[in-house]
Amino acid sequence: MVGLSVARQAALAGHEVIIAEAASGIGTGISSRNSEVIHAGLYYPTGSLRARHCTRGRRMLYDFCGSHGIAHRKCGKLIVATNAAEAAKVEAIHTQGRANGVEGLEMIGGNAARALEPEIFCTAALLSQESGIIDGHRYMLALRGDFEDRGGMIAFNTPVERLTPKSGGWQVRFGGAEPGVFAVDAVVNSAGLGAQALARRTDNFPAEQVPRLVLAKGNYFGYSGRPVFSRLIYPTPVDGGLGTHVTLDLAGRMRFGPDVEWIAEENYKVDGARAQSFYARIRTYWPGLPDGTLVPDYAGIRPKLTGPGEPAADFMIEGPATHGLPGLVALFGIESPGMTSSLSIAEDVVNYLKS
Repeated sequence: MVGLSVARQAALAGHEVIIAEAASGIGTGISSRNSEVIHAGLYYPTGSLRARHCTRGRRMLYDFCGSHGIAHRKCGKLIVATNAAEAAKVEAIHTQGRANGVEGLEMIGGNAARALEPEIFCTAALLSQESGIIDGHRYMLALRGDFEDRGGMIAFNTPVERLTPKSGGWQVRFGGAEPGVFAVDAVVNSAGLGAQALARRTDNFPAEQVPRLVLAKGNYFGYSGRPVFSRLIYPTPVDGGLGTHVTLDLAGRMRFGPDVEWIAEENYKVDGARAQSFYARIRTYWPGLPDGTLVPDYAGIRPKLTGPGEPAADFMIEGPATHGLPGLVALFGIESPGMTSSLSIAEDVVNYLKS
């Protein structure tokens, strides 16, 4: 989603753009394994890249969905507290959201929350009216359509093996069935889980500017019954994530996740035994969850820059002013709210290339 957004923005600015995609199709990695939630911009420190891009990007994304006919719904969400300690955390999120300029926020009591969602149990909740859901695949198809309409090209099955700065530009060595070398004026490293590895294959890129990659797997479980909520339901955040929450899709399915499972290497298998921890956490805010209704669904992996017990890192968008290499922008740690932020990030990246 972020790579397509950047490529589209560069093409709209009049550049000739090629996407080198290692896979055989668009969005086969992180972008196909998220919650498809449009975030309002509540949680992130004021002035951070995540706060700025999420809030601005969310407004841009709703406009883009409207202009491109992309299925979405501004369903809203409740962040719920089930005790006094959690209520204080939810109040802090409310304060942070207001500081970030997020519209449509309201603290409500437990009775008011149950009037909106009768199955919920909570003592207090933050109602975010600007949160929503989107058809992520349709979003990527629309980005691709705009990109290709402006002359952009995607080279599938084309992994980048080496980036070498040359006078006035870059030499790109690529692999695949027909390996070769190509000369370009500028490069954007938007490789998701592979961004750090690509940076290390970039000649003269300062080693100290390559952050560590920490893999945080998020497992999802589907609900086999009929949905009981009409809004997104979020508990208070946990270390490494926003908590095991209720997510909805445009087809009417309800599922739960993601949790946080710190892993050493990529794997996408959902362990059915993890359902027990899901039942326990979900029942703190939905006591009526029936036994035997959670079914392993899918998993995604967050490209985190920090590990267990460490403060969450901001997005890293490193342009020439940071690493000293003209015509190169590298993106690291673009996890949630990366989709919501994607159009806003794209504008900044293209502007960095002008400097």
